[in-house]
Amino acid sequence: MIVEPAPAKLNLALHVRARRPDGYHELETLFAFVADGDVVTIEPAGAPGLTLTGPFAAGLSGEGDNLVLRAERLFRARVANGAPVAILLDKRLPVASGIGGGSADAAATLRALARLAAVPIDDPRLVDCAEALGSDVPACLLGRTALGRGRGEVLLPLDGLASLPALLVNPGVAVSTAAVFARWDGIDHGPIGAGDPLAAALAGRNDLEPPALALAPEIADVLALLQAQPGVTLARMSGSGATCFALFDSAANRAAAAQAVRRAHSWWCLETALAGRQGLSHGDSLAA
Repeated sequence: MIVEPAPAKLNLALHVRARRPDGYHELETLFAFVADGDVVTIEPAGAPGLTLTGPFAAGLSGEGDNLVLRAERLFRARVANGAPVAILLDKRLPVASGIGGGSADAAATLRALARLAAVPIDDPRLVDCAEALGSDVPACLLGRTALGRGRGEVLLPLDGLASLPALLVNPGVAVSTAAVFARWDGIDHGPIGAGDPLAAALAGRNDLEPPALALAPEIADVLALLQAQPGVTLARMSGSGATCFALFDSAANRAAAAQAVRRAHSWWCLETALAGRQGLSHGDSLAA
């Protein structure tokens, strides 16, 4: 049995630079990862197929196919053609919420299958699989702080991001990524700055926040509540929403903010922290 974490991804900043002829958008984004997320378990001796569990399993139960199964098929087609395996996905993160849940699950599946087949994690065929699966999957496969360019798949690993306490909040509204990108204003507001990742994030922005707010005004309520909490270093929407995050100067202030959110709303709320060390190794575990 192989257990692989699929930690949530945060876009500390997300700058949309241009629309591309291929239909994608040219991006610059600061990827970071937290200490919690979904968990993928592979059992080679089990009945082949995907089993879903966890608080958000129902959000995927109607899918005939998903990124985890596509990752398995692509791995067997391009990397190592082993027998199909039993996969258990413990779905702890909200579905389609801007924190890379599906992409993280696909990346964790690739890492787990690589372990099973004794394929090195830096094998370029894994990166090829990740790029074919989606724009965020390469960053989730890397699993460490990085500056992403292109669609987000051109990655420059970064050092210097501390293990800051983080609070993730989702108001329970569905936001279409395609609809959010379609409402982008088309204006290049400039690149992400160089230097320390946190300083660059603080000086940056998420260009998808305005169109997401137009589609889901509840996001504005989340941001306002987070920004009003003591000890907040940065509060912003992640990805195309609707999950927002806040980074705090202390675990005590994060806990107090979580209590304030839970008192005021029935929103999904996760107390966690940015990944303290750069990158995740095979077999790293997540908090329950």
